[in-house]
Amino acid sequence: MGFEGDLIEDHPLIRNRYEKAEALRAEGGEPFAHRFDPTHKAAEIRAQAEAFVAEEKEVAVAGRVLPIKSFGSLFFFHLQDGTGTIQVAVHKKGVPPEEFQTFKKVVETGDIVGLHGSVTRTKTGELTVHAKSIRLLAKAMRPLPEKYHGLKDQELRYRQRYVDLIANPEVGQVFRLRSRIVSAMRRALDARGYIEVETPMMQPIYGGAAAKPFVTRHNALDMDLYLRIAPELYLKRLLVGGFEKVYEINRNFRNEGLSIRHNPEFTMLELYTAYWDYTDTMALSESLIQEIAAEVRGGLELEYQGRAVSLAGPWPRKPILDLIRETLKADEKKALRWGMESAAERAYVVGLIPEQMRGPMAGGAEGAKKSIDKLLVDLFEETAAKTLWAPTFVCDYPKSLCPLAKSKPGQPATAERFEIFIAGLEIGNAYSELNDPAEQLKRFREQAARLAAGDEEAFGVDADYVRALEYGMPPASGLGIGIDRLAMLLTDSASIRDVILFPLMRPEG
Repeated sequence: MGFEGDLIEDHPLIRNRYEKAEALRAEGGEPFAHRFDPTHKAAEIRAQAEAFVAEEKEVAVAGRVLPIKSFGSLFFFHLQDGTGTIQVAVHKKGVPPEEFQTFKKVVETGDIVGLHGSVTRTKTGELTVHAKSIRLLAKAMRPLPEKYHGLKDQELRYRQRYVDLIANPEVGQVFRLRSRIVSAMRRALDARGYIEVETPMMQPIYGGAAAKPFVTRHNALDMDLYLRIAPELYLKRLLVGGFEKVYEINRNFRNEGLSIRHNPEFTMLELYTAYWDYTDTMALSESLIQEIAAEVRGGLELEYQGRAVSLAGPWPRKPILDLIRETLKADEKKALRWGMESAAERAYVVGLIPEQMRGPMAGGAEGAKKSIDKLLVDLFEETAAKTLWAPTFVCDYPKSLCPLAKSKPGQPATAERFEIFIAGLEIGNAYSELNDPAEQLKRFREQAARLAAGDEEAFGVDADYVRALEYGMPPASGLGIGIDRLAMLLTDSASIRDVILFPLMRPEG
């Protein structure tokens, strides 16, 4: 085979493996088999070890070859499948001669093999499958990193997750636990009478969150579409149509930066319940997260990044202004350090500005600077949010930042909204849903004005959604839970990239 220009990376070790595969073909062999029928997994053999050894149980196993040790005509290696590892012994007298020669000449660490054999123990007592037949199922053209001592470069682990999963088996356990979290979530909601649905990922008008969207183009319709930033407006249309309990486990896309807590593509649970307000959803959130944790972690007492955290209730409910006051202790110098520029803004932070004055822009032309309410939330995120270790409902946000939420009765500048914080992580967001079409249209128009003024996280007027509200939407409350962040908490992972199989990365080089 001529390799010049054929290999992605022309390295002697890679070239050697390609050459071995070609030599096997030349002898009538095949380095990439069509199928194999395993009868047992490594974990199953280990679980029934004594019974299997007693009867020298015949098994068929398949998986990846880990480092091979040679003792002349006897070879040992560990075989790794999706459940763990099991030792394999291959002896010259134990397998057909042609299979032994192929194994000896062609099979290397990283290759995938299938074998039949009997379960025994070695003289040192290690559980072992003694091969009676062995086949190469897939030739690995690249050697495993560092002689299988682990893939250590963190960025390389994220870029090449397939190698990370081979070299660091504990990584696979994180993603198995994540899968169990989602399954537990579905079971809990289904048991409560919620209906799972799917809504569009490509939307002609984006909305449901404050975020910059990704834009794509539909050629046949000659129109721009947006990858959804949230499924909210479609799910609430279903409330109008009579679905009283509805949820979606959905992929959302937000054109934002990368950090240990943000990935532009992420997974959310979003649900809506007719005839509820946000206090009902607080109770649901608490019980739902506790139920999931109890199922996948065995209890409510956890450790996150070396520090204990208890999910036992009741979880406190604290207004955002109270938390800021507690954290800053009405210290105007601290407020100044977090961007509060004017005396009016400092007075606002310590609760001196009356309700009717909330929400105006902080100086300058409309859209030129952040609103006082946005500065307030920025201040909360940089101070009080970092102190919230025990589960806490942070509630009663400024209405100006919640264009889809109802105001509190008697407090027109305050929204019935809460966020869930656990171990310093924002896990969820919820509110009582605005269902007055005239008020919703007014707020859409305010958002459209902000968008026109340059606010890339604002959105426009969704006339069809207003039309849906005109048909009547029952009082309702919605909830969004970040599945990636919940997985971070329940798997004790420091970065969101540790719980997303293929996180977005900057281009190599």
